[in-house]
Amino acid sequence: MAAKHQPPLIGALLGNPDCFPHPVGKVSLVETHVSWVLLTGPYAYKIKKPLDLGFLDYSTLDRRRFFCEEEIRLNRCLAPELYLDVVSVTGREGTPRVGGEGGAIEYAVRMREFFQEDQLDRVLAREGLAPQLVDRMARQVAAFHSRARVAPAESPYGTPEAAYAPMAQNFAQIRPGLDLEELPRLKRLEKWSETVFARLEGTLAGRKRAGFVRECHGDLHLANMALFEKRLQIYDGIEFNASLRWIDVISDLAFLVMDLEFRGQRPLAWRCLNRYLEVSGDYAGLALLDFYRVYRALVRAKVACIRAGQGGLAPAEAGDMRGTFRHYAALAEQFTRPNPVFLVVMHGFSGAGKTAVSQSLLEACGGVRIRSDVERKRLAGLAPEQRSGSALGRHLYSDHSTNRTYNRLVALARTVLRAGFPVIVDATFLKRWQRDAQRSLAGELEVPVSFVDVQADERVLEARIAQRAETGEDASEAGVDVLHGQMENAEPLSRHELAMTLSVDGENPPGPAEWQREIRRLSHRLAP
Repeated sequence: MAAKHQPPLIGALLGNPDCFPHPVGKVSLVETHVSWVLLTGPYAYKIKKPLDLGFLDYSTLDRRRFFCEEEIRLNRCLAPELYLDVVSVTGREGTPRVGGEGGAIEYAVRMREFFQEDQLDRVLAREGLAPQLVDRMARQVAAFHSRARVAPAESPYGTPEAAYAPMAQNFAQIRPGLDLEELPRLKRLEKWSETVFARLEGTLAGRKRAGFVRECHGDLHLANMALFEKRLQIYDGIEFNASLRWIDVISDLAFLVMDLEFRGQRPLAWRCLNRYLEVSGDYAGLALLDFYRVYRALVRAKVACIRAGQGGLAPAEAGDMRGTFRHYAALAEQFTRPNPVFLVVMHGFSGAGKTAVSQSLLEACGGVRIRSDVERKRLAGLAPEQRSGSALGRHLYSDHSTNRTYNRLVALARTVLRAGFPVIVDATFLKRWQRDAQRSLAGELEVPVSFVDVQADERVLEARIAQRAETGEDASEAGVDVLHGQMENAEPLSRHELAMTLSVDGENPPGPAEWQREIRRLSHRLAP
């Protein structure tokens, strides 16, 4: 923002480092559509703009103080190392003092400053995001959701009407800022949202009854995440509007998944979604994912629209904001189109590499993976990496546990397929009844089904299993004794099953282009 457009207070704080109660070499400014953030070196000071946007009201000093305090309270849940306190700005607009004596003329949230280049959207643009960081992100969000406060049944939050209200508000707030040629797409998106809302109204109500409406972050995207002292910090959750943070956990997650897709990271978006689901087990929430992905894309489209209309932007910057709006709107429309739906059943002995192969498949083609090792643990009340010490034929690997696990795989696959997403079921599937159950499901739902048989030499299998047991980082506890039991009792794929099977070397899985080609071939050729 050029100096002539800055309020006197912000200009004075930028121009005089002595305004701050600690040594400052240079003050720089980061501006959003609702705040100014002053970077001083050791600390960042966030001052809220005196705005009333309908969904946000910072119009009075008392309101800005209250929301500064709320920002500290809420964001310490995910970023306790960043959020410090609320400080008063005293003095006069032209000669302010941060934390000085006298009455407050403004309030600021004081945070530890981190390197701006460590913000995850910038990390992505500079060097990409490591898959392990995406896994950490998904696990951190899932853990946050698991401990977040649940909306009381009598509260107004998370009802179907409350879920749709900000969506309707988006359309109303975006429309005045659009050119005539942009209005038809907005109308299509509005009509789609209305139609899908009517279809999902009962599902939305059921989600609240089941406790999935919680006090969430509300603005979960990469620009609100950073690495601070090598630890992932998720910050800047919504404090200004309780109804925008007391939401379904899938709405919160949908923002992050959408943002990864917006930034051209579709494989990482699927990775993030799958890692979250493995931790949370909330596969039923997928019924709402596209509904919320459209909403989240339009939230960001609205922000770009508001920013383009605010004063102080150069024509090129305003044009960039318009382009950003169009990009988000196009992505939202993409989410309204049906996903290709198919069922892939993995097959192979423990240690063959099925999980690595299915990971490459889900990232290349999209899809939701359901892992027997994870669900077996969940049924036993264990976390994926938690050890049970189960021996062959006992506890986790008893016939009873195995039957329950494979029945659960069918139930979860049905849930995901009905939600409109491809499914990859990752298990050994060494018994014919286990495979028949999945094929019957595919026939019931009229979706294509195929097998991916992952092969490896026995010595490789034994070595991998030994290494996995040593690291203890995988959900599987199958040891060499389990492997040998599998080899003795496996029922091989039938001729009919082999006709719908792709054989894969566990050490050299297909690349993205080959996966896409094979899935198209198998899905189109093979009916259930």
